[in-house]
Amino acid sequence: MVAAIRNAEWCAWFPEDYRWSYNVMLVFAVVPTGGAEVGEIDRVCRRLAGHVGDDERWFREWGAMGDHVRGLAEKAEARGDRRAALAHYRRATSYYFAAERFRFPKDEEALTSYRAMTDCFRRAAELDDRYTIEHVEIPYEDTALPAIFISAASSPDDRRPAVLFMSGFDGNKEHNWFLGAEDLIARGVSVLSLDSPGVGEAVRFRGIPLRHDYEVAGGAAIDWLEGRSDVDADRIGVMALSLGGYYASRCASMEPRFKACVAWGAIWDYHRIWRERIEAAYAKQLPVPGEHLVWSTGTSSNEEALRLLEDFRLADVVPRMTCPFLLAHGEDDQQVPVSDAHLLYDACGSADKTLRIFTNEEGAAQHCHMDNLSIAVPEINGWLADRLGASAG
Repeated sequence: MVAAIRNAEWCAWFPEDYRWSYNVMLVFAVVPTGGAEVGEIDRVCRRLAGHVGDDERWFREWGAMGDHVRGLAEKAEARGDRRAALAHYRRATSYYFAAERFRFPKDEEALTSYRAMTDCFRRAAELDDRYTIEHVEIPYEDTALPAIFISAASSPDDRRPAVLFMSGFDGNKEHNWFLGAEDLIARGVSVLSLDSPGVGEAVRFRGIPLRHDYEVAGGAAIDWLEGRSDVDADRIGVMALSLGGYYASRCASMEPRFKACVAWGAIWDYHRIWRERIEAAYAKQLPVPGEHLVWSTGTSSNEEALRLLEDFRLADVVPRMTCPFLLAHGEDDQQVPVSDAHLLYDACGSADKTLRIFTNEEGAAQHCHMDNLSIAVPEINGWLADRLGASAG
């Protein structure tokens, strides 16, 4: 176990273990957007007390809460209460997401839990009459990437700006929903939330591994968006969090069709980050178990994975960027040092570029601001909507 350092106050439920504390905070972070309930989180954490570091226990307890809340959803549906069912399915989505994250290997039991997560999100989407939430396929090389599209348009020919929204090393398209998608829609920006290479369903069920040239996936997403009558092809941005700070920066630098870029968390040299983690035998602050690296890259050893990560560097890439660029980072980020944010910002070639460091004093200072999304998300989304010329209409 690696302790959670507390240079600023944040919800470190299990302070002796950063990974467990950070992932509990991920669940707390989505309470305001309907992704969890404080009482349910508290119940799981109390059951986990005294078992810190037992990832099998983590898997069982979070999965049990997912089963419980999904049961509430099914009962609500049976009695015709769509609103209650929708809310319960959304929360069950988050609990299954939390459960599966630490489970290695990704055996059938893990994949069953993950399917329960995607099924709950789909059912919630079907019950949500406020939006048309489409599960779509993005053609990609000789296969396709799964995605969710939510249009901000008021009619099929109302052409709105759109953002390609990706997660990072260990997120997924469903969790992105709770990280500001509704706020973007309210601001007049359509959202394409993508399970990109090495992420989500793409790696679990389609065997699509992590790759350095993320502009291939980014370009495929733009091609798909350009084919929609409700998207303004001249106003497409890209946003991604955590390792997605690399994805988004790489895409915007190599694919000129992106008109704005948000790196929600800096990545400068991902090879160095993982070399240091491996040399420390994972005795560093990680969001998931170290085994995730070999699995997501489709390699067979740490050495092979590190060789693949040699190209996950931005020093020779981001000077090519010309679109508006926002880099948001937390002062107390324990996974990626704030110094990397300054390196990335200084190297970016965009004339319109903004570095936003959320400080310990104001909050939202942890990795990707999960300790206070209510501060960070409106500022990030407001910047993006402004640069894409959006209006709620």
